[in-house]
Amino acid sequence: MKIIFAGTPEFAVPALAALIAAGHQIVMVLTQPDRPAGRGMKLKASPVKVLAMQHQLNVFQPETLKDQAVQARIAETEADVMIVAAYGLIIPTVTLNAPRFGCYNIHASLLPRWRGAAPIHRALLAGDVETGVTIMEVVPALDAGAMVSHGVVPITAMDTTQTLHDALSAIGAALMVAAMEILEKSGVLAAMPQDEVLVTYAHKLEKSETGIYWQSTAVDISRQVRGFNPFPVAQSVLKGEVCRIWMATAKLGNAKAGEIVNVHDGITVGCGKGLLHITELQAPGGKRLSAQAFVQGHNLRVGDFFTDTQRSAPAHGL
Repeated sequence: MKIIFAGTPEFAVPALAALIAAGHQIVMVLTQPDRPAGRGMKLKASPVKVLAMQHQLNVFQPETLKDQAVQARIAETEADVMIVAAYGLIIPTVTLNAPRFGCYNIHASLLPRWRGAAPIHRALLAGDVETGVTIMEVVPALDAGAMVSHGVVPITAMDTTQTLHDALSAIGAALMVAAMEILEKSGVLAAMPQDEVLVTYAHKLEKSETGIYWQSTAVDISRQVRGFNPFPVAQSVLKGEVCRIWMATAKLGNAKAGEIVNVHDGITVGCGKGLLHITELQAPGGKRLSAQAFVQGHNLRVGDFFTDTQRSAPAHGL
């Protein structure tokens, strides 16, 4: 089929690669404009653009899709279908309706749970036991289209947003290829409307959510740490410096909130309930280190304290 693919970050790359491998004709790749990145703030192409250029595809990078000239250029492709995966720009109704079979999206949650900007993070923060991917029709309302298919991924005590991101992007790619095979053969995809009663919203992440509140339970803090890995990364104050905590799991036990009670095979810290076992962290200006290397380099001892970077319990947008 003739496909317009709209995507920008790494999450979308497996889907584009899978559609190319399946033999579809990618008539246009929509991706966001190159953005300044790195210390030199040089313009950097999106991961989707990098893959598209490797395959010599037609790449289009408008700042907005609201311009009529942009809409006309997209319509000129005479595409059969548009596929969206974390594109990041609002798609006007006229553009959604331009392809013969409409527009379908890869959404990283089990809709109708976690519509919105940060579904993977919110699933982890909320303590969901599973998450997944939904292939859905794209409609003008936010993530409200009818559902074509979904794939489920269990959430373990060791999962981070990064590990779930990688699993979900791969599953989403496979599901979309399967959906396009059905659409190509039959000309229609059966879809089920979402139950509006069950809708929850994955609100955009706020920097204020990264501060650890040690009176929280170890389970909640572990979810915070893993949910904000790789971005925006949970933080706490240690010896007057704000440290970034990259990986931590919950353990049974009791100690004063913030008190370091063990520095062997990780850093174990007291919480409002339970203990937090930190295995990877980072000092200001330093590299990510294993807890063992961090202990040796910063002379940490039992009885030292982590302290809050904020004075009230976080809500995490739930």
